[in-house]
Amino acid sequence: MFLILLAISLTIAACVIAFNFAVYALPFMVGLTVFQYVFASDAGFWMSALAALGAAILSVGFVLAVLGFAKNPYFRLVALALFAIPATVAGYALVYGITKNAIDSTVALNVLGGIGGLFIGGAAMAHLNALGESVFSR
Repeated sequence: MFLILLAISLTIAACVIAFNFAVYALPFMVGLTVFQYVFASDAGFWMSALAALGAAILSVGFVLAVLGFAKNPYFRLVALALFAIPATVAGYALVYGITKNAIDSTVALNVLGGIGGLFIGGAAMAHLNALGESVFSR
């Protein structure tokens, strides 16, 4: 009984941690791409890491700047979608990876993964929109 409760609680903890990480999928993706590009040009590990950190911060800053200064709601929606699409893909992969050992039906796995991906993508949009409003409301 103890092992079953431990497995359930660890699964829930893994989902919460992965959900919080999936919200920031775009900065991670940008940072990883910049790190690989700079490291391939023989700049060294620490310079590549610094460039990756800067690019990740600039990607979030760019989306926040668009949210803060753009008055067109469609332009704001495009900026939020740019941030949320990688989070949606990461959410789909997260839910699919966690549930693939528990569910045998491929259709049910894809539907459940799609619902999870949309949930995490929507949460990423809401999180970034709230962050953008709080930063520029002062």
